[in-house]
Amino acid sequence: MAEISCKLLIIGAGPGGYTCAIRAGQLGIDTIIVEAKKPGGTCLNVGCIPSKALIHVADEFETVARAAAGQNPFGISASSPAIDFSKTIAWKDDIVRRLNGGVSGLLKKAGVKTIAGHARFRDGKTVEVETASGLQVVHAEAIVIATGSEAVALPSLPFGGPVISSTEALALTEIPRKLVIIGGGYIGLELGTAFAKLGADITIVEAEPRILPQYDSELSQPVAKRLRELGVTVLTGAKARGLTPDRGGLTVETAGGEAKILAAEKFLVTVGRKPATSGWGLEALDLDMDGRLIGIDDRCRTSMRSVYAIGDVTGEPMLAHRAMAQGEMVAEIVAGHKRAWDRVCIPAICFTDPEIVTAGLTQDEAKSSGYDIKTDSFPFKANGRALTLGREDGFIRLIARADNHLLLGIQGIGAGIAELSAVFSLAIEMGARLEDIAATIHAHPTQSEGFHESALKLLGHAIHI
Repeated sequence: MAEISCKLLIIGAGPGGYTCAIRAGQLGIDTIIVEAKKPGGTCLNVGCIPSKALIHVADEFETVARAAAGQNPFGISASSPAIDFSKTIAWKDDIVRRLNGGVSGLLKKAGVKTIAGHARFRDGKTVEVETASGLQVVHAEAIVIATGSEAVALPSLPFGGPVISSTEALALTEIPRKLVIIGGGYIGLELGTAFAKLGADITIVEAEPRILPQYDSELSQPVAKRLRELGVTVLTGAKARGLTPDRGGLTVETAGGEAKILAAEKFLVTVGRKPATSGWGLEALDLDMDGRLIGIDDRCRTSMRSVYAIGDVTGEPMLAHRAMAQGEMVAEIVAGHKRAWDRVCIPAICFTDPEIVTAGLTQDEAKSSGYDIKTDSFPFKANGRALTLGREDGFIRLIARADNHLLLGIQGIGAGIAELSAVFSLAIEMGARLEDIAATIHAHPTQSEGFHESALKLLGHAIHI
């Protein structure tokens, strides 16, 4: 059994963990990072990156399929399309492999030592790691817990066999002919839309009255409309009760109380994610918990001295970019810098078709915070660039204080609108007012002009509507 010491030990090499390690290395901190699987975490390996790769392939395939069916408005024709899904998966896996190598290279460049193995706490300063070559004990002055999250399973539909999580869905080697998705949130809809475009027969089962219940109906309606166009069956107010005895069908209780059986090859459960707080010796620590979440302060400090926690294990929003920002901050705190979490907004994106972006406060959140607000939106049907893309569905909506016009929140939905997320969050983070957006020249023709026009419209003098 080997024993080593370091100033900073990070458990988990997901976006938060590896960002923390790289920044710590840049600051000259003696850093070790432990990862049981591949560097990059859920996001890089079985989440954000592979799912977006699949979504892009699906979009490309649908474009050709529409042209072959004579449904292309641009005058483009094509023969009947086909897809070699094994090549699709190989392309996706190569992207993941390249990014894995990139993260490993960055860690090495920063002087960070990586230990491949499963970590387990002995106490607040000591961790033992089960590696391929034996037990490694690490003593550290400071420790960062960055263990991430895992898919939530339903008691009536445990994972295994035909019941899969998003991880298995992204590893399928064949496109299922019939796929039932339990959960109409962003993960289920992103994957459901992609597989529908690739030719699968998709049914979505959502317990709430509508899909994407975390968004307001104005944002979810265009997605629901697009799903109908793709032939996706959506059952809302429906509850999954379990598989049939032959495991070839799902028993669903519909909104009207009727029992219905949905036959499918695979049943994808996407009802959320939970913090990964078991299996690494949490019981050896005396941490204040908020349910399954690790409690932290505005410096990501836990209730134990020199033990920090970042990312999904600390709760919502469970987003890679939040974890990365926390990781960078903690590295600088360990290095002696004065830092605290004072972010105004964290943008979130739903990569459905069309895409949804939210930044800052929603209308309800702004009102509940005591603000007197004014809000309005600008539709993409009045945006030249959106029309040239053949995608006029969607809008950009601004929420501002009524008294001084300070931007509080921005929401948008439209094709490719994800790329405007940084613009939205920057405006809010920098304390922009409606007049600032209105006075900024936005290039023509771009979808960003919708942002400009939204501000003009809210000020009472929109130009193009």
